[in-house]
Amino acid sequence: MFTLSELRLGPFLGEILIKANDFVPSSAGSILMDRPFERGETAADTQLYFVAAFGPAASDLLGQSLLADRGVVGYVYRTGEPYLMDDPETDPNFYSKFDRDHEFRTACAVAVPIRIERTVCGVLELVNRSEGKRYESQDLELLEIFARYTSVSIENLLDAQRANEMARRDDLTGLHNDRFFHHRLSEDLIRADVTDSTVALIFLDLDNFKGVNDTHGHLAGSQVLKEFGYLLKQTVTVPGATLARYGGDEFVIILPDHSVGDALAVAESVHAALRRTTFLQGSFSWAEGPIYWREPLTMSVGVAVYPIHLARKGTVDLKKNLLLRAADQAMYEAKAAGKDRVQVAR
Repeated sequence: MFTLSELRLGPFLGEILIKANDFVPSSAGSILMDRPFERGETAADTQLYFVAAFGPAASDLLGQSLLADRGVVGYVYRTGEPYLMDDPETDPNFYSKFDRDHEFRTACAVAVPIRIERTVCGVLELVNRSEGKRYESQDLELLEIFARYTSVSIENLLDAQRANEMARRDDLTGLHNDRFFHHRLSEDLIRADVTDSTVALIFLDLDNFKGVNDTHGHLAGSQVLKEFGYLLKQTVTVPGATLARYGGDEFVIILPDHSVGDALAVAESVHAALRRTTFLQGSFSWAEGPIYWREPLTMSVGVAVYPIHLARKGTVDLKKNLLLRAADQAMYEAKAAGKDRVQVAR
C-alpha cells in the first residue's frame, strides 16, 4: 500500500488550494491530511498534517500537525461532514489556541472533508472570507466540488502508482521481477562509475527444488517460493538493496556500495536464515491435509562485485552481462562443490 506522502502531493494540493481561493477568496487556507499507517484508535491519537497552506502563517504551518480531535478541521475529519463557522466566540468547535500560537484572528471559516476510497483522510479549510464577508452555503458547495476533485485526482494517482508497482513486481513472491532487476542494475552500475563506487551482485539458486514439485505438487513449490521471498525481505534490510526473483527458483540481490566482504556477509546471513527455516507449515486450501515436509531447503549462492571481478570498461550492458555471468558462475561453482554454500567469484 502507498502512503500519500510517497506521492509527493504537496505542490499538487497547493495548486488546488489556490484555485479554491480564486472562487472563494479568503485570507488564509490549508489542506491537512492524515497518514494512514499512523491513524490511532481515536481522533485524539491521530495527527493531521499541513500539506498545503497560504496566508500569514503558511510557511510555519507546512509540515506541522494538529490532533484530529481539535477545532473545526478535527470535527470535519471525525464526522465527514462539511462545516461552516460564523462566530468563533460561540462555536463549540473553535480551537482558540491555534490563533494565540500564530497571532492570528479567526472571524469565520469553512471546511470540507477529502475522501480517498470513501474514507476521510483530510480536510480542506478556508478562513476569513475576503472584504469582511461571511461564508455562505454556496461557498460550502463550491469547496465540496474542489474536495471531490481532489479525492478523484489522488485516487487516480494511487491507481497509476499501483499499476506501475505491479509492473515491477513478481506476482508470486512480491519481490521485484527480472525486468525491474535489469533496469536497476544498469542504474546502479552507471552510478558506481560516476561516484567511483562498487556494486555487488548475489545470485541465489535453491538446491534440488524440483524435488518439492515432484513430491508435493507445483502448488507446494509455489508456496515455498513465496515463503522464500518473504524470508529474503525479512533478512536483507540493507538500505538501497534490490531483491528480485530472476526466474524459476533463482533470486538475485543488488547491493550498491558493498565490498566483497560486505556482500559475503549479506549472503551468509540469508544462508543462515534459510537453514533455520522450516517451510510448508500449517494448512493450505490446495492440500487435503498437513504437508509433512521435513527436508531442509538449501541453496547455492554466488557473489560478484563490480569493479573487483570485472574492469571499468565497455558499455553498461556489457558490464551488466559480465557481472551477471561472474555471479552466476560462482553460484555453479558452489553447486559443483557440493551445494548448500556461498562462493565468491574468482
